[in-house]
Amino acid sequence: MLFDREAEIDELNFVLNEPGSQFLIVSGRRRLGKTTLLVEWAKVSQKPSLYWVASRISAAQLLKSFSQAVYAHLHPDAVVDSSFSYPTWEMALQQLAEAAVKDRFVVILDEFAYAAEVEPGLPSILQNVWDHTLKQTQIFLVLCGSHIGMMKKLQAYQAPLFGRITGQLELKPLPFSATEAFLPAYSLERRLAVYAILGGVPGYLECFNDQLSLADNVRRHLLRPTGMFRIEPQFLLQDEVQQPHNYLAILLAISSGHHTQSDIRRTTGIEHVTSYLNRLQELHFVRRDIPATVPSAKRAASRKGRYDLSDPYMRFYYRFIHPHQHLLAQGLHDWLWQLISEQLRAFIGTYAFEELCREWVLTKARMNELCFMPEYVGSHWSREAQIDVVAINWRLKEILLGGAKWTGDPIRRNIVRGLVEKTGLIVPDDGNGWKVHYVFFSRSGFTEAAVSESKKYQAMLVNLESLGHTLGAG
Repeated sequence: MLFDREAEIDELNFVLNEPGSQFLIVSGRRRLGKTTLLVEWAKVSQKPSLYWVASRISAAQLLKSFSQAVYAHLHPDAVVDSSFSYPTWEMALQQLAEAAVKDRFVVILDEFAYAAEVEPGLPSILQNVWDHTLKQTQIFLVLCGSHIGMMKKLQAYQAPLFGRITGQLELKPLPFSATEAFLPAYSLERRLAVYAILGGVPGYLECFNDQLSLADNVRRHLLRPTGMFRIEPQFLLQDEVQQPHNYLAILLAISSGHHTQSDIRRTTGIEHVTSYLNRLQELHFVRRDIPATVPSAKRAASRKGRYDLSDPYMRFYYRFIHPHQHLLAQGLHDWLWQLISEQLRAFIGTYAFEELCREWVLTKARMNELCFMPEYVGSHWSREAQIDVVAINWRLKEILLGGAKWTGDPIRRNIVRGLVEKTGLIVPDDGNGWKVHYVFFSRSGFTEAAVSESKKYQAMLVNLESLGHTLGAG
């Protein structure tokens, strides 16, 4: 299924309609739907297209596979002999120019990083053929890959293809709103729980059945010993890095509550932990957060950074599944689900709900429906206070402070007062010259007293339905 990829399709169409040859890199982690996007787009583009996917086979087999795909496209009425292969990659690639002399010809080389791994000289060969032949045609060449590290190397300054690539498209996970298309029978609250567990990865979301309960879906897919989800995190890690045991130790440390670099170093015993953390950030497995109240000029050098897992399923897996492998080995799936369900509400509230509340602020800002245009949206933490949602504009000296509560009880007056009372601990310059706004997000609504108290400060009150509506998931 192809959902919520209108922006990516628009970008592909824009490049398609640009004059001359085009060379695009499409990247993104596994199961985001890169192949589906490109194949479906190529079909509706009504342009001649060739799709080929590389695999980890021998160099000779790889060249033969590509050669037969090219020959079959150029000679659709011919029968391709199973042993046919062009003698060299240069010759095979040069054949593409034949179909793109006058008219646009779309060529998609999927999992190109694997081809470059099997045939290390392939990027240099492609560079040479591009410079001398393909660049002068109407070809639209797309290199696609899931291996994030290798796809980045293709674009590095000293890489052969540097300067030839005319565009880059990195696929991101789908937004929360897309869960409705995958799970239409689920309530907004239940879809948010699924999003907290799986994130916006289409290949994960399509596994869940909205005719089953959340518990049954988790037991059937995430806790089953032979399921894809049990090996997915290790596979993603091992496919990208050497010494995966050190990276695994860091992921486990972060998931167990160690968020500062010093804590991670002490817990794992890894002395040079910075390089590992940087690599995990490049892979989008980990993120480094800085309090929103740290000025832009000081953010890069700030020592207040906290590391957290940025991939929702990895967050769930290393929090609940990996530490309890012994229960699964004994077939105690129901026992583990009971343990998960007891902590799931706090897990959702701490991560997915707060993140979506911050997304609500950004969305309102883009719609020009916020009281000011923030320069940065995040959160705040210090010894004195922790604030779930903070939006700030340093130039205008305006700040928005927000509380997000994913509980079974409505927000009460004391929650409103508590946030207001922390204002002086958070706002820069002791609040001098600053205009402060407030917002409260609640899964279970607000008491009358809380509503009355909020009016004193003109605070915005956002319930779950309003949150979902703004994010396009209502």
